[in-house]
Amino acid sequence: MSAAVALSRLTGVVREVVMARLFGAGASYDAFLLGVRIPNLTRNLFAEGALSSAFVPTFTRYLSTRGKRDAAELSNQVATALILVVGAACLLGILLSPQLVALLAPGFSQVPGKAELSILLTRIMFPFLVLVALAAQAMGVLNACGIFGVPALASSFFNIGSVVVGLALGFTLGRRFEQGMIVSMAWGVVAGGVLQLLWQAPALWRAGFGFRPSLNFRHPGLREIAVLMLPALVGNAATQINVTVNTNFASSLTDSAGHVLNGPVSWLGYAFRFMQLPLGLFGVAIASATLPAISRSAALDRMAEFRETLARSLGMVLLLTIPSSVGLAVMGESMIGVVYQWGRFTAYDTHQTALALACYSAGLAGYSATKVLAPAFYALNDARTPMWVSLGSIAMNLGAAWILVKRTGLGHAALALSTSLVALAGSAALFLLLGSRLGGLNGRRLAWSALRIAAAAIVMGVACRASSSAIHLFFVSEKLAELADVAVSIPLGAAVFYAAGRFLAVEELEGIRSAVLHFFKECSPT
Repeated sequence: MSAAVALSRLTGVVREVVMARLFGAGASYDAFLLGVRIPNLTRNLFAEGALSSAFVPTFTRYLSTRGKRDAAELSNQVATALILVVGAACLLGILLSPQLVALLAPGFSQVPGKAELSILLTRIMFPFLVLVALAAQAMGVLNACGIFGVPALASSFFNIGSVVVGLALGFTLGRRFEQGMIVSMAWGVVAGGVLQLLWQAPALWRAGFGFRPSLNFRHPGLREIAVLMLPALVGNAATQINVTVNTNFASSLTDSAGHVLNGPVSWLGYAFRFMQLPLGLFGVAIASATLPAISRSAALDRMAEFRETLARSLGMVLLLTIPSSVGLAVMGESMIGVVYQWGRFTAYDTHQTALALACYSAGLAGYSATKVLAPAFYALNDARTPMWVSLGSIAMNLGAAWILVKRTGLGHAALALSTSLVALAGSAALFLLLGSRLGGLNGRRLAWSALRIAAAAIVMGVACRASSSAIHLFFVSEKLAELADVAVSIPLGAAVFYAAGRFLAVEELEGIRSAVLHFFKECSPT
């Protein structure tokens, strides 16, 4: 699944490179980011967040205890309800786009044409929500059936479709209109959503879950999902709401002369997108594989198995995200320069995006752990606890963002740092609350592992910094230096971390090694 997610993230990087080359970090891309973020926020709140968290445990229990026929009926009920309810939400969002843009980015109105372009792009991309809601439900069905690769690849088809269709429209019809290219890329997002859904359809049919319209609001499974979703709407919202709050702050940042800056929203957007690579590879992949397993354990009342699976998943999250955080902080500028610094994306944009990435990376372990911990509560039919933690996180981020921006002078980087601090605090709260409910989650073992992993990551960071400095001294061309830095320092860092981890006897590292060797053994023709 991580391999499939890796491909998805890499195609996502290609999509971002295209956007950076075409639009840089100026007003047009700020407007596009806000336009796609509004349906994305709703998607994370409703479709991929609350829906997945409520649907997967319920569907898994039906499949485990009541059989495929009842599970298929539940799937049809949910899909039909999504088409009606989310479709209505899309229409409402299109109508209220001016108000949403004014609420989320009030500073845009001070730049001529920026708010109007944001409203147009938001209206074009809102139908993406209903498509991704159905795709998220399809992913839940396939994951519950033990099929992970196909749904994990779906995002790759979204990225490919959005770029291909967007560019095709932009270089044909888009040439005839002002802002035609950015508008064409917005239509590409919708086309990518269609492709993301259609890619999963054959696997659903083969698994015996073809769609047949059916709606009964009294269906017990549908009602159970709806009841879980209400608090889950808040429980899954913290990160996206916090990012949106920070967009509001970023849209109003000014220079020393008091003029609103063009760029902070884009810098934060590029940095957050870059962080999605390790978050998707490790946090999302581990969480998606963990949820069906712990849902089955909860349905069959095997709580010891539930605890052990969850603890192992958290150990894997720490092993993979702590060194990733250090790597992003140390190597961020070179990686961003290689990927984004082309066309209109300048060296200044690279530096500012790297600052934001370093601050976002500090919370990577927290983001990823929350992806595993919050759904564990839903598997236990408890959606209220993550909701209250998320409400606290939202309030904490608002205060932290305001204080850091006003008192530190870090500008947009302070906003990224506040998001990270809140993610770490939220994940710690979820861990403590779940541990007290389950009678422990091997907290001492995980803390000891985290210390060893952090020590190995520090050694890795020092090696990467030394390598990076030497490479930049050797090459006269900055672009060649960045390319060489990425090509040499990242593999060197991975090797150093592995060696340091083995020396420090990191338990989870041996588990990864055994799993990889088993994977290649199974793939071997002999």
